[in-house]
Amino acid sequence: MLSLRRVKEDYVIYARGFIRSRVGLFFSLIFPIILILLFGAIFGGSGNSRLTVYVQNKDTGPVSTSFIKALNSTNATTIVIVDNSQDLSKYLTTHSASDGIIIPMNFSSDYQLKIPVNVTIYGNPTSSSSAVVSGVTEAIINAYNLNRAGGTPVIGVSQLTVASQSYKEIDFLVPGLIGFSILMSPMFALVNISSTYKRDKVFKQLSLTPLTKTEWLLSKILWYIGLTLASFVLMVLAGVYIFGAHITISLGLVAFLLLGPFLFVSLGMLVGTISNSVESAAVVGNLITFPMMFLSGTFFPVAAMPEYLQRIAHVLPLFYVIDGLTNVMIYSNAAQALIDVGVLVVVSVIVFSLAVRFFKWRED
Repeated sequence: MLSLRRVKEDYVIYARGFIRSRVGLFFSLIFPIILILLFGAIFGGSGNSRLTVYVQNKDTGPVSTSFIKALNSTNATTIVIVDNSQDLSKYLTTHSASDGIIIPMNFSSDYQLKIPVNVTIYGNPTSSSSAVVSGVTEAIINAYNLNRAGGTPVIGVSQLTVASQSYKEIDFLVPGLIGFSILMSPMFALVNISSTYKRDKVFKQLSLTPLTKTEWLLSKILWYIGLTLASFVLMVLAGVYIFGAHITISLGLVAFLLLGPFLFVSLGMLVGTISNSVESAAVVGNLITFPMMFLSGTFFPVAAMPEYLQRIAHVLPLFYVIDGLTNVMIYSNAAQALIDVGVLVVVSVIVFSLAVRFFKWRED
């Protein structure tokens, strides 16, 4: 029968060994804080930084001058005029830049005579900055076209962020980074421990004690749940008090802070026990962990990924941890969070059962 006393004793022994390990403490508690500080420094600002755009004006009329002023009046771009003697493409290359605009000759006269004329936009299709420059330029062009046609603006835009006018990008990154912390520490630790203990016959020695396999695994789950709670508190405090993150703390978080470690401790144990060696366990663990790390919404929103990657993301258990945390902390969407909880419960029970099933004290 399950003995809570034996679970407690194994928990204490493992905790003492873990606390003595500086590497373990660093990656469990310090590294998540470094991530918050790093991403907070990148995304926690006001978002008012401007993109430098090199503009070559081959026209001498007043419309091109006002067009450039309109570009420079936005909060998105800062205009640098390039002399007409320069080849703009080569100029951008020599300045390690990709964003440029050419205003053609007769731009003003063609505009006034309603003759079609094209503005050339240079950009890097893989760069988000080029997309911003292109969008801003096209918006100004549309405004000029509307004005020349004598049209009257009817529809305007009033832009807000979800739930609050003051939300920033760091607010939406915090749940993903917490999910990353929930994955990394228990997964890598249990993959390494289970494969090393099997190789060094430690499990064989443990089989001579009253401790059962379930009790051993349960003590590890309880330890990493406690570690996850500590990491969660530190990351939230750093996000809120250093970068002013706006997040909601509620009881709905408890389910994900419990189920996450439960799932990934079990998964790490399963990978380590079914692997033939420590090296193969590390390889399999990385093959499972890294796709989850990058495809589950940790650093990039899943909605921005291609459709086939979104389908893959919905198969990964970390997606439901991060999605659930986001639903609770940002959207306060209890109904969707319950769906995430349901998926995690089913997957966790299956993985835990498989881990116990294949976990052997002694090798055949």
